[in-house]
Amino acid sequence: MLRTISALVLVALFCAGCDTMAAFGRDVSRLGDKIEQKAERNK
Repeated sequence: MLRTISALVLVALFCAGCDTMAAFGRDVSRLGDKIEQKAERNK
């Protein structure tokens, strides 16, 4: 539950920092990259 809340807070912060939809796309892409890297490290 704590992870879900933390993820939602992070998404809200990323969205608040986005000026355009293009910037939003880049932010989501970076977030996906970080999740992917963490998953690779925890294999």
